[in-house]
Amino acid sequence: MVSELVAAVGAAHVVAGDDPSVADLCADEALGVPAGKPAWVVWPADRDEVAAVVRAARAAGMSVTARGAGTGLSGAATPDDGAVLVSFARMDRILEVDPVEAVAVVQPGVPLTALDAAAREHGLTYPVHPGEQSASLGGTVATNAGGMRAVRYGVTRSHVLGLEAVLADGSVVRTGGRLAKISSGYDLTQLLVGSEGTLALVTEVTVRLHPHLPARRTVLAPFPSAEAVTAAVGRVLATGLAPTICEYLDGPTMRAVCAAADLTLGLPEELLDADHLLVELAGRRPDRVDEDAEELAGLLAELGAADVFDLPVGSARRLVEAREGAFWAVKAAGADEIVDLVVPRSAMATFLARARAAGDAHGARVLGCGHAGDGNVHLAVFQPDPERLGATLHDVFAAGVALGGAVSGEHGVGRAKAHALETFGDPAALDVLRRVRAALDPDGVLNPGCAVRLSGGR
Repeated sequence: MVSELVAAVGAAHVVAGDDPSVADLCADEALGVPAGKPAWVVWPADRDEVAAVVRAARAAGMSVTARGAGTGLSGAATPDDGAVLVSFARMDRILEVDPVEAVAVVQPGVPLTALDAAAREHGLTYPVHPGEQSASLGGTVATNAGGMRAVRYGVTRSHVLGLEAVLADGSVVRTGGRLAKISSGYDLTQLLVGSEGTLALVTEVTVRLHPHLPARRTVLAPFPSAEAVTAAVGRVLATGLAPTICEYLDGPTMRAVCAAADLTLGLPEELLDADHLLVELAGRRPDRVDEDAEELAGLLAELGAADVFDLPVGSARRLVEAREGAFWAVKAAGADEIVDLVVPRSAMATFLARARAAGDAHGARVLGCGHAGDGNVHLAVFQPDPERLGATLHDVFAAGVALGGAVSGEHGVGRAKAHALETFGDPAALDVLRRVRAALDPDGVLNPGCAVRLSGGR
């Protein structure tokens, strides 16, 4: 097998999986998914090398797992023991930025920071900002990543116009393109987005870019309850103000992110433990954004905010960055699991209450924050006992699904939540998804055990 991999990518780009130099590549950031033990790690340089690797692995009966930057939180980049782990670190070129069409064509290993910087040179931006900006574009396509700015711009699938990908048999498919709209057969582009490396390995992405909006104002409003925050969000979005960020943080999470960033906001002590709504507005002209911010502040006060704080630019930037890095804060605090359920926006407060009650029932502490604008709730669960932790998570997932939600809003299912999807997903829909996966990968080569699993856990 090693000779085929060397022929595909070169001897310098094939390393045995038990080599200490690749130990950090054998897992992502999912807290509950142990590192895998791949047989080989390879670094292809282009599409043809990826195809050759996949063909070699399939012929040898070995599975293949794709890896981007490894910042995911679902275990989707964690290989099975004995697998071939394909790192896209060498495929990190921005092939083109087209300011006329407002698109970029990039390889999957490009970091989001690099893509956004290249777009900024043309007055554009790539607005998908998950919690870790070192994430690679390919990884965010695989998980359909979102982030705080999804309330205005949508998640990754809203921006992916076309793909080039290698299928499980080593053949190559191109989908979509530089088209504002398309209605020609099944939408293969959107089928592959969010498939977590189980249907194909993405080797090139065409994404939509947006105008960069330089003027910004950020307000922070403490409310007496999560219910009050939820009600306020609906009213804010109904005004047409179109915030770029609309975030909920409970009191403990606010304290944790401020401590992690060494940030003092100047809030009265009694307000730090409130339920907070963080809203950012953006636009082309400062005067118009200022007008919108004044309207927003008045509305939040009318809706019961204890106060409304117009954050200075520096403090706002640091708080937003700290909220984006909330995972690292709760991980440092000893969280045993992170989950990212999504529920209807109006059900967010109810879900938070039920999730905390589930934690109380099993002796677990459950803290919450989330994208209030789209109902995506991020929970940190503190319970070191595996049995009690499992029971807590089961009840949390059950509560979310009962309210019309789903087990993942943006992190993906991966290995961490594959069992939860099987337990709480619609059986008929899961059957369709399994048939799609079996049709594209009948031998179970691509990322077995991840997301929608076939028979035997593959």
